[in-house]
Amino acid sequence: MNKQHQLAEINNSGKAYIIYKSKKGFNLYTDFSKKIILNNKNIKDFLKKKFKNKTKKTDLFIGFFGYELLNNLINVKIPKQKNINFPKGIFYKPEKIINLSNNFKFKSIKDVSNSNFKININKNSYTKIFDKFKKKIKSGETYQIKICTKYKTKSKINPLDFFARLSKTNLAPEAFMIKDKNYSIISCSPENLITKKGSQISTKPIAGTVKKTKSLNKIKALNYFKKNIKETKEHNMIVDMERNDLSRVCKVGTVKLSKQKIVEEYKDLFHYVSLIKGKLKKDIKNIDIIKAMMPGGSVIGCPKISTLNLLNKQEQENRNIYTGSFGYIKFNGDMRFNIIIRSILNFKNFSEISVASGVVVDSNSSHEFNENFIKAKALIDLFK
Repeated sequence: MNKQHQLAEINNSGKAYIIYKSKKGFNLYTDFSKKIILNNKNIKDFLKKKFKNKTKKTDLFIGFFGYELLNNLINVKIPKQKNINFPKGIFYKPEKIINLSNNFKFKSIKDVSNSNFKININKNSYTKIFDKFKKKIKSGETYQIKICTKYKTKSKINPLDFFARLSKTNLAPEAFMIKDKNYSIISCSPENLITKKGSQISTKPIAGTVKKTKSLNKIKALNYFKKNIKETKEHNMIVDMERNDLSRVCKVGTVKLSKQKIVEEYKDLFHYVSLIKGKLKKDIKNIDIIKAMMPGGSVIGCPKISTLNLLNKQEQENRNIYTGSFGYIKFNGDMRFNIIIRSILNFKNFSEISVASGVVVDSNSSHEFNENFIKAKALIDLFK
C-alpha cells in the first residue's frame, strides 16, 4: 500500500493521528498507545518522566501545551475567563510514524463549513485596549504587548482537507495538524521556539510583518523592515528577551545570534526573523527549558512576566491553544516545539482562529488591527 493510500485509510478509520512538518516533508504519527491529558496538577510529573527505551523513532511524546497551562507552570495567575472547557494540553505516544512528501494530496467531499466569522473585539474595542496598553508602555510597565483577537464560527470541517490545502498554498516550517475524535487543530505556524539536540539548543524569534504586494519582493521587504523604526524596535526587543530566556539555561558566553534579521516569505506576508543558539548548562532538565522559554516571547511581548499579567487581566476569554506550543519530547531528552499561531481549533463544531499583533510606543491602532486580519486571512479563506 502506498503512503497516500495509508493516509486515506488512517483518516477514514476514525483513528487519532498527527501530521508535523519535517525537513524532507511531513511525518504522520498514529497508533497511539497512550494519551495524556494534561492539567495544572500532572504537568510537572509528565515533564519529569524518565524512560528506559530511547532508541526507537517512536520513543517520544507528541502533542501540545495550551497557553493557560504554561502560565500556571511559571506561576502566572489567570483570572476567571470565558472558557470552552478545551483540554489544557494533550500528549500522545505513537507506535507508528509514516514519512509523507511535501506534496501529499487528499481528495474528499468537503464537510459543510461556515465562513461567517464573528470577531470577539471590534475596531472600537480594540482601539480602547490599544490606548490603555499604550499608557502602560509609556509608564514603563511593559515595552511591547500583543493584543489577541479571535475569529469564531460554527462549522464542521474536514481537517485533512483543510490542512492539505493550507500546506499547498501556505507551507510553513512548523505546520502541523491533529485529528482526534472530538477536536482537530490545523496550523501553518512559521515559528520554532525550541530545538534541542543533546546540549545544543536554538530558538527562532519572528517579530515584524508586512503584507505582500505585487511590487514587494524579499529584498524590498528587508529594506522596509530595516528602515521602519517600529518594526526594528519590536524585533530587537523580542530577540533580546529570547536571548535572555536562553541564557537562563545555557552556559555563560554560548548564547549567540546565528542569523540576524533575515526575511522569510509566506503566502500573504513577509516576516522579519532571527536565529539564536546556545549550549545548555550541565544538569539542566527539560522542565527548566520549558519554564524558561514558554510561553514564547515573540507572541506575548516584553518583559514577559509583567506583560503576561497585563494581558491576562485584560482578556475576557481563554486563549486555549493559541500562543501555547506544539511539538515532541523524545525519550532521550531531545525536543522540538513551535509557537502555536496561524491555527484553527475546531471543538464542539466551533472553529476559532486567534491572532495578535505587537504594540510598541510607535504603533498605530488601525495598522495593528488590520495586521491581525492579514494574519487570519489565509485560514479564513479555507472556509470559502
